[in-house]
Amino acid sequence: MPELPEVETVRRGLAPALVGATIARVELRRHDLRVPFPQGFAARLQGRRVLELRRRAKYLIADLDDAQSLIMHLGMSGSFRIDDETPGVFHRASGKIAAHDHVVFNLDHGKRVIYNDPRRFGCMLLVATNEIGADKRFRGLGVEPLSDALDAAFLAGAFGGRAAPVKALLLDQRLIAGLGNIYVCEAAHRAHISPLRAGGSLVTANGRPKPALARLPQAIKEVLNDALKAGGSSLRDHRQTDGSLGYFQHSFRVYDREGAACPTPGCKGTIARVVQSGRSTFYCPACQK
Repeated sequence: MPELPEVETVRRGLAPALVGATIARVELRRHDLRVPFPQGFAARLQGRRVLELRRRAKYLIADLDDAQSLIMHLGMSGSFRIDDETPGVFHRASGKIAAHDHVVFNLDHGKRVIYNDPRRFGCMLLVATNEIGADKRFRGLGVEPLSDALDAAFLAGAFGGRAAPVKALLLDQRLIAGLGNIYVCEAAHRAHISPLRAGGSLVTANGRPKPALARLPQAIKEVLNDALKAGGSSLRDHRQTDGSLGYFQHSFRVYDREGAACPTPGCKGTIARVVQSGRSTFYCPACQK
C-alpha cells in the first residue's frame, strides 16, 4: 500500500496537468476497480473543470466546477501517468502495461492522465464536495500528520492512559490520518522511542507529554518531509513487469534493515525486526526505549 508521501508526490505531479483543465472525455476500459464506478461516471465528468487537487490521508480529491469531487485511491498497485510520465520517483518501479490502463482522462489542453492498476484494488468515486467530511471514508479520520494540529499536546491527549503500543496508536487512522507502517518505524527511531512501549507511559500523571513524546511530532514531520524531498517534483517513468507501486528512493534508517548497524551516532545497537499485529516493525532495541 502506498504511504502518505507517495500519495502526496503523486498529487504534486498530477496537479500541473489537472488543476484548471477541463475533462474533455473519459475512457473507462472496464466497469469497475475494487468497486464499480458510479452510475454515469464518464458522462458526469465530461466537460467538468478541475478547480483543485488535494489530499486527505491517502485519498486524492479533485474538486470540480459542479460542486462534485472525484475521490481517488491508489489501492495496492495503482499509479497515474501523464501521457508517458509517471508522477513520483519510486524505490521500486510502477507498472505501465497497457492492459492495466483502466481509466483515461483526456484533457482539453491535449494531455492524457492515465490510471494503471494491475490488481484493481484502487477506487474512483464521485461525492458532493460539501459532503466529503460526512462520507464514511473521511468522517472518522484523525489529524493530518504534516499539519499544525499534530503536536505534543495532541499526542499526550491521544496517548494518555493507553496501554496500546506506540506503533499501534500511531497507525490508528482515527488519531492520525494517513500515517503508515514504514514512516511510523522511521519516526519512532528518530524520536528514540520503542514502538513496543505503551503509549500511556509517555504521558505524565497530569497529562503532559514526557520529553520523548515531545520529540515525536517533529520526528514524524521530518521523516515525511524527507521522503517528499527524496521523491522530488519531477515526473519520471519507471517500468516493472509486475506493475507494483513501490516506495521512494529514500535511505531508511531502520525499515527493512534487520541485522544492520543502528545509524544513530554513538549507538552500537543492531536493527531488530518484530511482528506487531501481523506487520513488521523495525527498531533499535539499544537506543529506542
